[in-house]
Amino acid sequence: MTSASTENRGVKLAILGGGGFRVPQVIQAVAAADAPVRVSQVSLYDTDTDRLAAISAVIEGLLPGLPDAPEVTATTDLDTAVEHSDFVFCAIRVGGTEGRTRDERVALDLGILGQETTGPGGLAYALRTLPVMLDIAARVKEKAPDAWFINFTNPAGIITEGLRTVLGDRVVGICDTPIGLLRRAALAVTGQPEASEFDYVGLNHLGWLRSFTVDGRDRLPELLGDEAKLDTIEEARVVGKDWVRALGALPNEYLYYYYDNREAVARIRSEEQTRGEFLLDQQAGFYASATTDPEEAYALWQRVKHEREATYMAEGREKGQEAERDEADIESGGYQEVALNIMAALRTGRPSTMILNVRNGSTVPGLPEECVVEVPCTVDATGIHPHSIAPVTGHMLALMQSVKAVEQLIIASVLQRDPELAWKAIAVHPLVDSVNVARELLERYREVHPELGQLFG
Repeated sequence: MTSASTENRGVKLAILGGGGFRVPQVIQAVAAADAPVRVSQVSLYDTDTDRLAAISAVIEGLLPGLPDAPEVTATTDLDTAVEHSDFVFCAIRVGGTEGRTRDERVALDLGILGQETTGPGGLAYALRTLPVMLDIAARVKEKAPDAWFINFTNPAGIITEGLRTVLGDRVVGICDTPIGLLRRAALAVTGQPEASEFDYVGLNHLGWLRSFTVDGRDRLPELLGDEAKLDTIEEARVVGKDWVRALGALPNEYLYYYYDNREAVARIRSEEQTRGEFLLDQQAGFYASATTDPEEAYALWQRVKHEREATYMAEGREKGQEAERDEADIESGGYQEVALNIMAALRTGRPSTMILNVRNGSTVPGLPEECVVEVPCTVDATGIHPHSIAPVTGHMLALMQSVKAVEQLIIASVLQRDPELAWKAIAVHPLVDSVNVARELLERYREVHPELGQLFG
């Protein structure tokens, strides 16, 4: 796999979790003719050789349509992947999709939300993932001390905050849901997916768009007051248009699990499969077929990707409409564009504004300075600079404080290898209604996840 000569030929990108299903989207982004920065070398790292082979076959299929494609190599050696990298993009899944299904089912069996990143399932995910990520961070710090570490590993807020203990300001967390919300809002009002200014605040998978400015004025009130326009916003349909009007803000779609928790749990428990179980079956079929028939891997990947995106957060839609996600949302740019824009701004110095997971500092008074928040930032050659935002008060601040306390307990439990702190974190989570249930949750997670046995002994 070779690349064309460009002015930025020296840029190396390491992708950790290189056998992940969405990795080809990153290759498409960095190799696009209008990519704002040219990457000459991509190193894919994964511990699963079969997944690496399948995704390599997909990439081979898409390369002919990418004249500026980088040289792509694959390895199971972490040091080889990250050495001399300018950027390290990380999207790993410790325990695989099988681990996700256990996270979901353990909680659901106890009548609690079973979801990948929100609630106790997300905490179990963090407990088994953070130790691995801290080891990876130490290797990156040694082999590529000047690299920027772009984290997409979930739960992204907790993992990014934990990584800061090793990498400091050289790590940034990304997510595609906030910028997707902003684009939908602007598009609904103006027909164009851009806003000159905006106010978004939260934690990862827990935030609110509180204003966005187009043509010199805040257009959010106009959107909230227009039934037809509001009906085009996925988040408003999921949590209810009356509720977003009552909030006076557009919530991140994951707030559905807080605002409609009872309904979400009932809906997920009524389905034959959880989201994790659906993806486990879907991806098992994809990887098996892509490995046995590599020439058809790219075409298969395209079909599976569309089905995957169309059914995203299906539990928030009405029965019979689970796969009826708006086509524009399915095809819009996601996390790969956020990652590319960060790399371009840091490399070229051309400023870019986006919503990122970064150190709080004084951005949100009422939260610890060293914690990670999800806010608008400007990125340039000197680094990442959070914007000043409007004060955060009332239930928004209270919910952020509550969940942030949980996240910090989880990080402390990993760093101190203390299961009591993990129990406390689960017990005080807003979506867990009993300390006794929290204890049972932790005990069951320790039974089904060998990683937690290694962590806590």
